[in-house]
Amino acid sequence: MRFRKGAERRRNRTTILAHLATIFKLCYNYVMEKIPDRFNLSREDNVFVAKKYLKDSVYRSAFLEGIAVTFPQTEAILDAAEVSGVSARDISKVCGIRDGWRYILDNLDATVDLQMLEEVHTVIAREDVPWDRLGKLRTEGVRISGTNYLPELPNPENVHQDIINIMKSETSDTDKAVSLMLYIMRTQPFLDGNKRVGTLICNKVLVSTGHGIFSLPPELKQEFSEKLIRFYEYDDSAELKKLVFENCLTGLE
Repeated sequence: MRFRKGAERRRNRTTILAHLATIFKLCYNYVMEKIPDRFNLSREDNVFVAKKYLKDSVYRSAFLEGIAVTFPQTEAILDAAEVSGVSARDISKVCGIRDGWRYILDNLDATVDLQMLEEVHTVIAREDVPWDRLGKLRTEGVRISGTNYLPELPNPENVHQDIINIMKSETSDTDKAVSLMLYIMRTQPFLDGNKRVGTLICNKVLVSTGHGIFSLPPELKQEFSEKLIRFYEYDDSAELKKLVFENCLTGLE
């Protein structure tokens, strides 16, 4: 009898701990669905940070997209120096990312809307899609490597309203920036170049509001990609936002 009661108490304790673990996970996911601001800078200081790390940001964005360049090659391209071992197409893509940064730094006071996404795409995707598709929402389906997730065809009115809703959400500016980036990556509004558009728009929001810059460390690309696939499939951004908040934001300490 005493043994049965002891076993029952252990089972109850195990059940309670399991429930607590579930509650903790739900609370954690809720918190990380809305990340706080990590940095608070003046506009001037944030522009300084963006320009200071420009070459590194361009390289990291290229690396995330699978553009075959090293950091020294990226540096040489941006310095207009002679570079070997890089195709003309990849050189043009690197320059496109640089030009995307120039665009957002020149338009920090502009409203983030569908038109801005289209303009950024026109700048960065000149080597990825036909000229008549630059800055145009796709009208055919796309597949994403590593997942069976198929994004729906983008509806201009819906995309426009989704952007407005994200920018008006009652959360931190950093959360808005990251949410917008992930939204662009998941919905795939353009035929190609969506990660570059997403990261640049994210940085536009961060720099304009004084909350640092986003750039993914190369050593975290695999982890980021794995979490991104799960985000595509389950539309749960908590783990991805946690990774970004802890490892991918740069400012002045």
